[in-house]
Amino acid sequence: MLLVAATERELVGLDGVLCGVGPVEAAAAAGRILAERRPSAVLQVGLAGMHGFDEPAVVLGSEAIYCDADVPSLVPSRAYPDAALLDAARGALPSARVAAIGTTARVGGSNGCEFEAMEGFAVLRACELAGVPALEVRVVVNEIAEPDRSRWRFDEGLELLADAVPRLIDALA
Repeated sequence: MLLVAATERELVGLDGVLCGVGPVEAAAAAGRILAERRPSAVLQVGLAGMHGFDEPAVVLGSEAIYCDADVPSLVPSRAYPDAALLDAARGALPSARVAAIGTTARVGGSNGCEFEAMEGFAVLRACELAGVPALEVRVVVNEIAEPDRSRWRFDEGLELLADAVPRLIDALA
């Protein structure tokens, strides 16, 4: 199982690799990482925003929706987690929400999704193309429309991620 995150902080002190921030950087890095490492599975983790945010919470991605290029006839706009990984994650984190997570290059750029992040679709799609099972897991830390980033709850979210990810790794191994 290879742990992938956009930033060092999102790896929460665990061994893993960085894909960079945003869908373009994540797609390029994920392709390189998959070719070099040839992992048996990928767990993509990080922080996210939410419409109607109240408290930091774990979200397991039921699908990743690429909101920046929603032209299904030209570009696949959805990538899906491996069903067995998602089932195992549900068992390990029974209180986690399971929902679609929008991927966009800009805060507030998603549509039709309650949750929003920046790398999930890119990593999951690269894994689909490489035949590698993958799962996106996020901790929501902010209201998507909140422009004041000092109000985003990064520290609490990272603590929750640090608690959840080792349990997930054990359950998914």
